[in-house]
Amino acid sequence: MMNADMDAVEAENRVELEEKTRLINQVLELQHTLEDLSARVDAVKEENLKLKSENQVLGQYIENLMSASSVFQTTDTKSKRK
Repeated sequence: MMNADMDAVEAENRVELEEKTRLINQVLELQHTLEDLSARVDAVKEENLKLKSENQVLGQYIENLMSASSVFQTTDTKSKRK
């Protein structure tokens, strides 16, 4: 092969290698981003479960308070009118 042809092949190989390196770095960056997002989703799911549990406890507490309070008791208006 002639020297000019070899230089052209080397330049082409160098460009190809640079492109592959750029793509690999991009893939690695996307993998890290995906890992971060996945960890965030897991944290949000965990927080959501915790809040649901707390809401159930608060709901039961409010229900108990309402049932214990005379303000929220039903009244029988028909018997009072007689």
